[in-house]
Amino acid sequence: MIGVIVTLLAIGLLAYFVLKNYYPPIILLIIGLVLLLVGGMLGNAPVAAKASTGFFGFDIAQAFTNLVKGRLPGLGLNIMAIAGFAVYMDRIGASKSLVKLCVKPLQAIRSPYVLLALTYVVGQFIALFVNSAVGLGLLLMASIYPLLVALGVSRTSAAAVIATTCCLDLGPSSSNAMRAADLCGIDVVTYFIQGQGPVALCTIASVAIGHFFVQRWFDKREGAKANDVNEKADELNVDKALAGAGPAYYAILPMLPLFLLIIFSPLVYKGIKLSLVTAIIVSLIVALVVDILTRRNFKLCCKDSQAIFEGMGKVFTSTVSLIVCAELFALGLNKVGGITTMIQAAASMQNAGLFVMLFVMLCIMIIATIVTGSGNAAFFAFSPLLPEAAASVGIPTLALAVPVQLSAGIARTMSPIAGVIIAVSGITGLTPIALIRRTIPVMIIAMIVSVTSSLIFI
Repeated sequence: MIGVIVTLLAIGLLAYFVLKNYYPPIILLIIGLVLLLVGGMLGNAPVAAKASTGFFGFDIAQAFTNLVKGRLPGLGLNIMAIAGFAVYMDRIGASKSLVKLCVKPLQAIRSPYVLLALTYVVGQFIALFVNSAVGLGLLLMASIYPLLVALGVSRTSAAAVIATTCCLDLGPSSSNAMRAADLCGIDVVTYFIQGQGPVALCTIASVAIGHFFVQRWFDKREGAKANDVNEKADELNVDKALAGAGPAYYAILPMLPLFLLIIFSPLVYKGIKLSLVTAIIVSLIVALVVDILTRRNFKLCCKDSQAIFEGMGKVFTSTVSLIVCAELFALGLNKVGGITTMIQAAASMQNAGLFVMLFVMLCIMIIATIVTGSGNAAFFAFSPLLPEAAASVGIPTLALAVPVQLSAGIARTMSPIAGVIIAVSGITGLTPIALIRRTIPVMIIAMIVSVTSSLIFI
């Protein structure tokens, strides 16, 4: 019982400090260290199972050292490579080229709410290659938002759709997907195709249909109109909004890593084993050669390649540090025993154990994501509990990991403090609360379909 109380207190403190805009990694680190200390006092030592120093006080710090050593060469390097590639694609205009290519066909559609639904589908596809929810939201606000409004969609509906275009963390470039695959003991491509794939297709369809009806209902109810955006005619010029995009064939460059990983995976061709980092390096070399041949300015192209290392450094200070600190927090939760007690209680419910366990893990993930505004922070903090939770009810980790991992991205779009919600609402002049009033009903549909399809297909 003490462990449960300490666990709930720790989660409450984490939520409080994050809401007060404290730096999440250091808060996770501090609370995690305190939890390890409490766990040791409760008799749950050693806290550093690997490479123990022989002294409890030092073992608390050693636990963090062990996590850093374990994460940097594997998951940390993968995430840094993806981030470096993404920043480089943006620097040379390849990301904008991809968005421009995908947005162009939408201009031929004249039915406002059909366009609204298809915008989500296209945006979710682009999210496979532009893995920043805020970055993608800003790109679509500059390109497709004026078109939506010009065709009669209210600015609130248009903003709601754009804010949800990255609600599913899909594909090998998603750090949450990498972490989930690591926990399941499979490569990220297999996790993407066999785990996420069937569930994502059902969820994407439900979100598109949900936006069509939900946004139309809100617009009719509020009498919303879209006649306040024609102040500047040039805002409707998609080409101008995507100024700086590379040539049309640059759109292929952001897709290269995914194509390579799928082709040279156990699911397609087993003769060649290609790791994520190697696929990124090959793609970077191809992109650099294409850029040099296109621009014919070797010095400028070399200078732009600096973006690769800038992106790697930036994501280390944000995501990678967050992963390690969140894992220390999760280790602390395990050591105080509260989470284990709750998992065992759910597992003891014989026939309902699976559903209770899924419900518990989903509630933890959804609440943590909404409170922190970050799907990454929530998933990295609590995902280490998934293997134990799955084993306690006798199911594969994959069956629990997929719906829980996808729920983190879905819940992020319901949080008023999520970066993408703040960015999109700021551009449109809406409050974050006004925006999530439009996203929450659709995301609830997405959550229900995601969980249901996971139970059916996995």
